[in-house]
Amino acid sequence: MTALLVALGAAVGAPLRYAVAHALDGRWPAGTLVVNVVGSGLAGVFAGLAVSGDAWALLVTGFCGGFTTYSSAAVHSVDLGRRGLAYAALTVVLSVAAAALGFVLAR
Repeated sequence: MTALLVALGAAVGAPLRYAVAHALDGRWPAGTLVVNVVGSGLAGVFAGLAVSGDAWALLVTGFCGGFTTYSSAAVHSVDLGRRGLAYAALTVVLSVAAAALGFVLAR
């Protein structure tokens, strides 16, 4: 059952990630940055609410996992050349900050 909940969450998160990234990515991958920061913030909220079990599988592992994307962020970081290090750092700093803020706000 848990695997089905993960798959269901990912089935919603992944297409939404594609739509956001497709709409916002251009010369600078803003859409990928947005989904990673928003998804990290949501995961922080769910952690702060002490969501667990099946709800965690659906919302965090499934939805947030499908919505966020480390692999695309890594590829964008390489594709951006000299600006890639700044993009990678910005992604990490903003995503961790969003997760922390979401956690604190949910508490």
